[in-house]
Amino acid sequence: MPITVTHTHGERIRVAAGGTELLAYVYAPDPAAFESRKPYVHPLRTLSGSLVSGYRPNDHRWHKGLQMTASHLSGQNFWGGNCYVHGEGYLVKPELVGSMRHDAFDSLEVADDRLDFTEHLTWIENGGEEWADERRRVAVHSADAASSSYVIDWSIHLTNIRGESLHFGSPTTHGREMAGYTGLHWRGPRDFTGGQVLSPSGPSTDEEMMGQPASKHPWIGFVGEHDDVDAHSTLAFAHAPENAESVHGSHWFVRSEPTPTIAFSWAFFEEFTLPPGDSFSYRYRTLVADGAWEPEEIEQRLKSLPW
Repeated sequence: MPITVTHTHGERIRVAAGGTELLAYVYAPDPAAFESRKPYVHPLRTLSGSLVSGYRPNDHRWHKGLQMTASHLSGQNFWGGNCYVHGEGYLVKPELVGSMRHDAFDSLEVADDRLDFTEHLTWIENGGEEWADERRRVAVHSADAASSSYVIDWSIHLTNIRGESLHFGSPTTHGREMAGYTGLHWRGPRDFTGGQVLSPSGPSTDEEMMGQPASKHPWIGFVGEHDDVDAHSTLAFAHAPENAESVHGSHWFVRSEPTPTIAFSWAFFEEFTLPPGDSFSYRYRTLVADGAWEPEEIEQRLKSLPW
């Protein structure tokens, strides 16, 4: 299925198919530093036009569609918003909120049915010191009218340029149970609250999937029912096969209530250290589909799409 790509330089890249704007990748700086300025995908829509991302919900203004995050990084917050401090809870500490600066697109290639770009970003702590160099690759492809679905691939290659070790953690590594959110994060629209969580083994719940290792569940699905229109939509979030070999074990952060959200957490239960000059890499996939899919349909579609 052909796509159309529109690049508003310095601001965003839009992708459309069949007359529907599927997504916008926004890389212009956010106005609010407290929300951790960084690129994000919103709106995110199915091929039929159903909205499947949330943007600045009143419960977490720093949640913006699909975005890369790091909730606890050497005392800084690259997630945005309040900072979790053990024994004190969530505190407003704007001086601890970092940012991810868009530096350039190293490449941007558009084919009839595919968009690929590589972006260069710098992770900057609140005082202005550059801590990490990121090479991000994003691809939008496999728009298929028969299944009414398409795919977003998102990879990260992060290098420590700080001059001393970087320590990646989460609220759970800092004392809050089962709050290991960090890494690539999706926030769903408010009408997805209470949606159905799926795993390769079948229908599940957020309580069952919270903190589960990616080695056991390589993908997680989420089915939501929309307000206003009589429709369901399904998203599935999957790890690339080589992620299982990463030295940093990944776990799922999954909530259906009170907020529909899923994160590929790279530091759920344990901190990991990235020495100066060292790098790590991950590749992820998001399947966006119309309708309420069953786990078997997700499994079949994911297996049909080569990495």
